[in-house]
Amino acid sequence: MNLLWIAFGLLLLPALWIVAWPLRRAQAVHDAQHAYEVEESNDAQNVAIYRRRLISLEQALARGEIDAKRFEESRLELDRSLLEDTEAQRRPPLKAAKAGRWAVLATMIALVVGSLLWYQREGAQDDLALYAIQHEVMNAPDGSMTMLIERLEGQIARQPDNPKLWIALFPLYRDSGRFDAAIDALQRLIALEGRQTELLAQLAQMKFFAADRKLTGEIEELADEVLAKDPRQPTVLGLLGIEAFEDGRYEQAIAHWRKAIAGFDDEASAKVLRDGIAVAQQRLGIAPGEAASDKSASEQAAQASNTPDSTSGPSIKVNISLEDKLKDQASPEDTVFVVARDVAGELPPLALERATVADLPLEVTLDDSDAMAPSARLSQVDEVQLTVRVSSSGQAMAQPGDLTGQAGPIKLDDKDSPIDIIIDRVVD
Repeated sequence: MNLLWIAFGLLLLPALWIVAWPLRRAQAVHDAQHAYEVEESNDAQNVAIYRRRLISLEQALARGEIDAKRFEESRLELDRSLLEDTEAQRRPPLKAAKAGRWAVLATMIALVVGSLLWYQREGAQDDLALYAIQHEVMNAPDGSMTMLIERLEGQIARQPDNPKLWIALFPLYRDSGRFDAAIDALQRLIALEGRQTELLAQLAQMKFFAADRKLTGEIEELADEVLAKDPRQPTVLGLLGIEAFEDGRYEQAIAHWRKAIAGFDDEASAKVLRDGIAVAQQRLGIAPGEAASDKSASEQAAQASNTPDSTSGPSIKVNISLEDKLKDQASPEDTVFVVARDVAGELPPLALERATVADLPLEVTLDDSDAMAPSARLSQVDEVQLTVRVSSSGQAMAQPGDLTGQAGPIKLDDKDSPIDIIIDRVVD
């Protein structure tokens, strides 16, 4: 930021130099004007003409060509003409060379103050702070998503009204499984930017997945508001199709997904929806087109709604159990997170499943349908690290007192042998 203000000052210097330039030349201009007025000979020429005409009148009087009365009248006319010419050419006295310097100084101060005020109102200072944070984390040896979130949260405490900070935080919260924080970020963004269709659609989608794909009254109201503004909004139509499919209303699911296809700009998302439609048609007994996997069409549609779903990639079966000595430290309703990450820890979670302690022991299958972001899927890596965590708070980020178990690195292949993970230690 200091470099910004240094650059700002360097840009102001030429402007101030231009404003001050008249003061630097004022003395020379004053001297030249004074010399001109001193040397100017208009008044002398007028007097010389007056004298020649007066001599002519005297000679005419001496020759008797005019009488004394006519002579006096002509001389008075010459006197009047000389006075008028002299008065017309009279100039006000020159002011001092330093006169007006205070106006120039005031102009320079106004230029500096006005530039600073304009930049604070219209400039990109907030964007530079965001860029600096991202650049710092990216180049830090221990840089991670957690560090980036912490830096952005610290900055947003100073700039709560900066929408670009909330835009940056929302996908980070979403990709790390912090649905409540992602929803709060979207709500803050809506408060700043207004109830834009895309933001409302994202909010409805986050609330839908946070509610375990249940269509609550609040989500229905959001969906109705979005569709009233944009009847072909693909995100909302996608989640409505998911809800209809999982409720067995396959015809409605097909109708929603067909409308959603028209709203997607990329062919990949549209293809995912077509696969979902094919599965729904199979359930209705309609002859299918392309073969689709047995994975539910609703999960495939979630991919098109910014939650990737596909079974056309590697999968991992995980058997999860809780060690006997830790059972007293967990309640049946505590959340169980099953997370697959890349071994280097450079990507968002590649797959995420949730359950409860009451479900244990449990077998889950992780694949691309469990991805949190289109840019991070199991099919993009060769090895993964598996972590299972029991959280009493329901937060996806590890908290002291959580119970956890790990396995890996694990190579991804086509084998169906499950990976056994025992939750056997407490997070410090």
